[in-house]
Amino acid sequence: MSQPDQPLPRLSLGGQPVPVLGQGTWMMGERPERYREELYVLQLGLDLGMTLIDTAEMYGNGASERLVGEAIRGRRDEVFLVSKVLPSHATRPGTVQACQQSLGWLGTDYLDLYLLHWRGPVPLEETVEALEGLKASGQIRAWGVSNFDPQDMRELSRVPGGEQVATDQVLYNLTRRGIEVDLLPECQAQGLPVMAYSPVEQGRLLRQPVLQEVARRHGATPAQVALAWVLRQPGVIAIPKASREEHVRENRAAVDVRLSEEDLAQLDRAFPAPMRPVPLEML
Repeated sequence: MSQPDQPLPRLSLGGQPVPVLGQGTWMMGERPERYREELYVLQLGLDLGMTLIDTAEMYGNGASERLVGEAIRGRRDEVFLVSKVLPSHATRPGTVQACQQSLGWLGTDYLDLYLLHWRGPVPLEETVEALEGLKASGQIRAWGVSNFDPQDMRELSRVPGGEQVATDQVLYNLTRRGIEVDLLPECQAQGLPVMAYSPVEQGRLLRQPVLQEVARRHGATPAQVALAWVLRQPGVIAIPKASREEHVRENRAAVDVRLSEEDLAQLDRAFPAPMRPVPLEML
């Protein structure tokens, strides 16, 4: 298969260079009739340079991880592999057990990045100790968090080992701009990458007339404009899900869309950012 002319831009995540555009897998691997197509799409995404794959033990109770495991078989070294532990499993022994189960489903002996999926009842000190232990044993190369708001991140920074956090994965798109008030600039100031999930709001953004108008000016699709808007931010990695071939190719081409000041101003008017801090949104 021919490769794109220009490689994807990269940034450092957990000490490794990763593409700013990866592949999400939420709700993939759950429907047997879609399995072969989803497998092909993930492998195509790798061929197109989207070598960061994000999954989680929660997704289909391991079905997504098993699909990803088959997709990366024989090419593990190409992939920056991300998975997540549920908060209910995030005790010291539970984190280790969950990680080892994910490794088995993924068919690998290490994760490049392991995230706490969201805050739960287990003290952060205990979870961080478990994550640092997994890193010391080589079962993960780096760890991070997901759905942490600024207060959570500040609390994490005070936990022994908390400074080792590699990223915060959060909901971010044109209609979910709350992180621009506080979380995103704080992470950018620290050089901490942010991973943006649902960057096209699970497709709901695509019917917005202003987005369609900007897309027409660029000869692009609304999804490509929405992705280009997220990727304009320094230090941000987008992980859209694509379960069809045309969508993964569309996502890859979004990196070539360059939004003008006029485009950005028009999108700001249609999708204004909040003026003051708001609670972190989640899907």
